[in-house]
Amino acid sequence: MLRRPDPLADTLMTVSLGPQHPSTHGVLRLELVLDGETVVKATPDIGYLHTGMEKTMEKEKWQQVVTITCRMDYLNSMGNDLGYCLAVEKLMGVDVPRRAQDLRVLLTELNRLTSHLVWWGTHAMDIGAMTAFFYAFTERERVLDIFECASGARLHQSYFIIGGCRYDVPTNFLPLVADFLKEFPKYLGEAKKLVTGNKIFQRRTKGVGIVSKEDAINWGLSGPTIRGSGVNWDIRKAEPYSGYDTYDFRVPVYDGGDVWSRYLVRMDEMEESWRICNQALERLKEPGPVLSNHPKLELPNRDLMKQHIDVMIHHFLIASEGFTVPIGEVYQSIESARGELGYYIVSNGEERPYRVRVRAPSYVNLSALPAMVEGQLIADVVAVIGSIDIVLGDIDR
Repeated sequence: MLRRPDPLADTLMTVSLGPQHPSTHGVLRLELVLDGETVVKATPDIGYLHTGMEKTMEKEKWQQVVTITCRMDYLNSMGNDLGYCLAVEKLMGVDVPRRAQDLRVLLTELNRLTSHLVWWGTHAMDIGAMTAFFYAFTERERVLDIFECASGARLHQSYFIIGGCRYDVPTNFLPLVADFLKEFPKYLGEAKKLVTGNKIFQRRTKGVGIVSKEDAINWGLSGPTIRGSGVNWDIRKAEPYSGYDTYDFRVPVYDGGDVWSRYLVRMDEMEESWRICNQALERLKEPGPVLSNHPKLELPNRDLMKQHIDVMIHHFLIASEGFTVPIGEVYQSIESARGELGYYIVSNGEERPYRVRVRAPSYVNLSALPAMVEGQLIADVVAVIGSIDIVLGDIDR
């Protein structure tokens, strides 16, 4: 007796996850081919946020570009500006004063904390733990208050400029930072107790989205994503900048290669960033200049500045100063909250960059997502996306 073939047997279904889905962490679309609830194939579809920032940078004067870089990875704005400034300073041969370097390290590490806090809250919420989101954003607000105290802005600070920092921090800055750092370990302990020790969270993350050490290297991954696969690679240690080689901190590495390992790396990194901030804060007790005395980076005439009461006009004057950069090309990378952020810059000797190309960690890390989720359940896809901590502004530059 012949059986009628089941029309649903061996039938695959293609669904679209995003770009409106909140767990895609931005306007990312995933085309998923499913066999039941198992992912057979995943194809990222990007470009919904494309801004053309690299070309926009080429239209601005050298000092004005920092108003654009901070808007790429909007959760790592300080780091974006730092990488660009370091690249141009290398091209110009500018020596940054020690106090400016310490301020850069302190604020960049605080920015790493805010980025990891957003990751922690949203990652936990993706998996179903909503309370962590409120904990994370409450603590993040305290760091944004510090950014506002230093620069006048909370998200897009543009505080770092070529040669150092725009101006020194006010007198209430150091006590504000000290109060935050004093209380942060208690908060971090509560965060670990709330989520890290949760058995349900562990079952949702252990053994999910595994990428081996060899594959992580071959994919060119970086940041917590590659360190979660057992690769000890951190630009702050491998190619130190801004005096990171004089700070005492360790690089957390876990070899599970899964969502759980990447989670543990970032939780430990918050503790290490806290240690670096304490060391930088101690160094900042000594006064000093915050801007290089390079002749091309001199501030506008003080008599002219006194004519403008509004301090924002003062800042605009500094940012608008046109100067030329020697002909040449340079590549400079830093360790952003998501991995290796690199700037390749070409100068033709004029007052604007000739070419700017950004090596964005989110873009590279996202390329390995299909290999991570194939064979996983569709419910695990959002856990894997959260574990690589992408920011679409870092991808669709």
